[in-house]
Amino acid sequence: MAINLLIVESPAKAKTLKKYLGNDYEVLASYGHVRDLVPKTGAVDTENGFAMNYETIARNSKHMDAIAKAAASAENILLAPDPDREGEAIAWHIAELLKAKRGFKGKNMKRVVFYEITQSAVQAAVANPREIAMPLVNAQQARRALDYLVGFNLSPLLWRKIRPGLSAGRVQSPALRLIVERELQIEAFKTQEYWSVHLDTQKNHQSFSARLIQYQGKKLEQLSIASQSEYDAIYAKLNDAKLPPKVVKVEKKAKQRYAAAPFTTSTLQQEAVRKLGMSAERTMRTAQSLYEGVDIGGQTVGLISYMRTDSVSLANEAVAEIRNYIGDHFSSEYLPGTPPTYKSKTKNAQESHEAIRPTSIVRTPDSLQDRLTVDQARLYEMIWKRTLACQMTAARYDTVSADIRLGGDDTLFRANGQVLVFPGFISVYMEDVDDAEEEQGSRLPPLVEGDILPVDKLFGEQHFTQPPPRFTEASLVKSLEEYGIGRPSTYATIISTLQTREYAILDKKRFMPTDVGRVVTRFLTDHFTRYVDYNFTASLEDELDEVSDGKRDWIGVMDEFWKGFSALIKEKTNIERPQELLDEACPECGKPLAKKLSRYGSFISCTNYPECKYKRSVGGETQEEVRVELGVHPESAQAVLLLRGPYGHYVQLGEVIEGEKAKPKRVSWPKEMAVDQADLESALKLLSLPKDLGLHPETNKKVIVNIGRFGPYIGHDGKFKSIPRTDSIFDVTLDRAVELLAQAKDGNTVLRTLGDHPVDKTTVEICSGRYGPYARHGKINATLPKDVSPDEITLEQALELIAAKAAKGDTKPARKSAAKPKATAKPKAAAKPKAAAKPKAAPKAEAKPKAAAKPKAAPKAAAKPKAAAKKA
Repeated sequence: MAINLLIVESPAKAKTLKKYLGNDYEVLASYGHVRDLVPKTGAVDTENGFAMNYETIARNSKHMDAIAKAAASAENILLAPDPDREGEAIAWHIAELLKAKRGFKGKNMKRVVFYEITQSAVQAAVANPREIAMPLVNAQQARRALDYLVGFNLSPLLWRKIRPGLSAGRVQSPALRLIVERELQIEAFKTQEYWSVHLDTQKNHQSFSARLIQYQGKKLEQLSIASQSEYDAIYAKLNDAKLPPKVVKVEKKAKQRYAAAPFTTSTLQQEAVRKLGMSAERTMRTAQSLYEGVDIGGQTVGLISYMRTDSVSLANEAVAEIRNYIGDHFSSEYLPGTPPTYKSKTKNAQESHEAIRPTSIVRTPDSLQDRLTVDQARLYEMIWKRTLACQMTAARYDTVSADIRLGGDDTLFRANGQVLVFPGFISVYMEDVDDAEEEQGSRLPPLVEGDILPVDKLFGEQHFTQPPPRFTEASLVKSLEEYGIGRPSTYATIISTLQTREYAILDKKRFMPTDVGRVVTRFLTDHFTRYVDYNFTASLEDELDEVSDGKRDWIGVMDEFWKGFSALIKEKTNIERPQELLDEACPECGKPLAKKLSRYGSFISCTNYPECKYKRSVGGETQEEVRVELGVHPESAQAVLLLRGPYGHYVQLGEVIEGEKAKPKRVSWPKEMAVDQADLESALKLLSLPKDLGLHPETNKKVIVNIGRFGPYIGHDGKFKSIPRTDSIFDVTLDRAVELLAQAKDGNTVLRTLGDHPVDKTTVEICSGRYGPYARHGKINATLPKDVSPDEITLEQALELIAAKAAKGDTKPARKSAAKPKATAKPKAAAKPKAAAKPKAAPKAEAKPKAAAKPKAAPKAAAKPKAAAKKA
């Protein structure tokens, strides 16, 4: 039994560290957090010093039991979760749980941290353990308590005043406000026309262009020429100029451009979104795998330093290695005399000691290409290049600016040119997407004062001012950092929560607030202004940083926040439901109309409700208008009606009769059928559902088709299979139904074939599964996002989803293969050869409970993290 126990967060990291530390160490994983607040009111006792009621997280209790068992026999217990405040809190929670066990009194329990998973860094860390840093733990406890108090007190108010199921968060709500306010700016924006005037000319047969910057002594701003008539007047004046263009001033300057700082969590996310098209969440997941360790041929090693950091500094050893690499692979011009240093723009940067960098610059992207997934390779290459570039010399340019007179000394055009003299760091890494064009620049011919030039073309260009752009993931992360909302390690979670809660959607990679997001933001801004204020949110983060630095007591921070927040919650208990008044009167009573929100979406209704019950959809249809009599049923003589309810259109047989419990038969109108073409024939087909197709040839049991909550389906023997969009529910035959049911057994209903994968040339397909459409390539199944239609997805989009799933290392076939040995165990047991049964009896006795439990346990284990994610 190992005398030393090292506890980390992830099993991948545990596997890597075990190889470094040898047989004297047992390395176990906690699988993330081991304790959290009890999910009910009172988990934070605001009357007794904000005492927090924790419980062990159910999904990780078995891992904690294994840790406790190993710790009981170990002499030294080393707590090595990630090196940040959250990791410090996890270490403390593990220690608290172990201290509560019998026989742990007097155990040597210490904290170790390492910022890169390499053999030297790990061995140095375990040789220098320390005590748990309680200021960091208290800062994390305060953060968790604040999030809990906001969520458990503000969310119920949203349920009562807006609709059930909504949530508010301490950092989530200000982030949503950014998106909503940007949308309001776009809607309020008024486009303005403006013109620019250009001169095409040349010297020595080299053409170039100049732009009008001064007209009749007046400096021209962007909107100075506001209409075509103004431009026409200027054009006529310049076109009639008697003197040709003349160069009156030439300025030459040398310019330098310096490399960007090495990556922080924020800048890594921004650059990955811009350059690689990876979401913030996907970026962090991939970076985590590079940090925890990758098998690079005989050894598993962490390829990058810790990826949750807002520091831009590099260790002296790393800088020395990088400078040696530059000296060996580049000319001396590329190596600065002294190492460049960088200062963080983030206030109180303290999450880690270093920026994100390769653990060894000698491990080039090319040398690891065959060992990494597509996402890992792309992200590692970007980190490697930026780290190398940050220690190289600046790029040097020669810039030229020439002023050209036309029509008088008070009217000037300006031509600018730039030539890259020495590339420096740009030869390795260009920060922005448009850098390539910028570095080429526009060359000007040799110009000197007094040069007379020809007029090749004089022309104007019409422009229109543009509204501010919607946020992308990159620009939202940048704004969150600038405003001090949250911390870099939380940005991916904030963005994911906004989408999961359907407060905002990504449309063409830009965030748009939903109606729900707008209403929630307006409600919070009107009634809880301080708590969604950007400055307040940032100042609270600063206070938490002071707690982590040991400068403030966390109880005092909590008390100050809670006094004002709890008083406001009580004050707002009886406020009215939010509504957006419209500049329109009710057609029935004349009172103002308002836009409101229900659990089914936005609608317009009278403010005089309940006296006046007028309401209509946002699209303009009233309830009375969504009632069409399609005809009479030929057998029952009842009216066949087309109506619309909260879930969409449906057909109904007969009228609702007051006092009778039995409701008329109703069938949902399929989304693939155009409502405006509804007729009696189609309605009668729908009302005939469920339809009996006959008996299944193998089971001799009935096969039916019907329409349910999730659309048309086939039912057989208590199982159900969705009918693909390519099939009509009315035309499905028994043979086709049997075929679809057979496909359902392995979950492979192929909807579309997109083409071949560029790497192995195998087919990429879009399939329909139990939980919706997904992209399939070999053994990898990647679920399609809600906003991506299986009919419209491209091969490129599917490849991106498949690459993301492959990076997680999570495929359905992997789970199936794990189950196969259990399936083959039964025939062996059935044979019962007595001579072999006795020595194998003990393993079989243990195997049976596991074989019975695991098929059920596996789905639950997979489902719980999703549930937790939704709560977050």
